Amino acid sequence: MTNRRLLLLAIAALATTGCASLAQKDPVEVTVAGIESLPGEGLEVRMLVKLRVLNPNETPIVYQGAYVRLDVQDKTFASGVTGEGGTVPGFGEAVVAVPVTVSVLRMVRQVMGVLDGQPVDRIRYEMSGKLSGGSSGTVRFRSQGEFEVPQSMPEPPGD
Repeated sequence: MTNRRLLLLAIAALATTGCASLAQKDPVEVTVAGIESLPGEGLEVRMLVKLRVLNPNETPIVYQGAYVRLDVQDKTFASGVTGEGGTVPGFGEAVVAVPVTVSVLRMVRQVMGVLDGQPVDRIRYEMSGKLSGGSSGTVRFRSQGEFEVPQSMPEPPGD
C-alpha cells in the first residue's frame, strides 16, 4: 500500500470517528438514583450503585458496558465496572446499575485525612465514568459538588 493510500485511509478513519463524537452534542447528566448492599470479600465493601442517565440529545446512546469512579476530597473512594449493556433513548433516561468496590483501607485513609486536625465543614466529591462499546462509541460523564458537614449532633429527645 502506498503512503498516499495509507494517509487517505487514516484521514477517512479519523473523519468517521469525528462524526460519531459530533452526534452527541450535549453532555449526558448522571446522578445516583440508589445504592444497594452487595456481599464483599474481606477488607472491602461492595455496593450496587444505580445511576440515572439523562440523554438531552435526539440520538439514543447504545452501550455495552459502564465504568464509574467516585472521588472524595480528591482521593479515589470507590470504583466499579459492568459488562451489562443497554440503551438510553434520545431525549430520555435510563437507570444503569454498576457494582462498585470500596476498600476498607481507602475508607480508613479518608477518615484519617478528615481527622488530621484541620476542621472540615465541606466534603468535595466527584463522580466520573463512561458508557462505552456500543454503536454510540464512548460517552463520558462527570459531575462534582460538595456538601456541608454538620458541626454538631442534634440533641436526643428528652424524657
